[in-house]
Amino acid sequence: MKKKTGESEKICPVEVALNIIDGKWKLRILYFLQDKTLRYNEIQEKIPAITQKVLTTQLRQLEKDGIVIRRAYAEIPPRVEYSLTPIGEKLINVYKALNTWALEYIDQNLIRK
Repeated sequence: MKKKTGESEKICPVEVALNIIDGKWKLRILYFLQDKTLRYNEIQEKIPAITQKVLTTQLRQLEKDGIVIRRAYAEIPPRVEYSLTPIGEKLINVYKALNTWALEYIDQNLIRK
């Protein structure tokens, strides 16, 4: 993440962003959180191929990175909700731009099979 340039170190901003969204499921999680707050089980239902352990890990990483907010309510049964932070909401713009680029790439038949 840091590049040596003489005696000082520089951080590559793109590498920081890629480290945050790195993971098979993080962009999918963000996609579903872009419109509303979701409970843990709702996210799991929207991404049926993800295991409970992986979903928990990915959500914890997104929370640690300040992208999502986790709210736990002291109820029985327990209720946990996830939503985007303001900086997480800005990440959706990046997601949409990447989606637009990918659609153009697909349209040009550049995908290797």
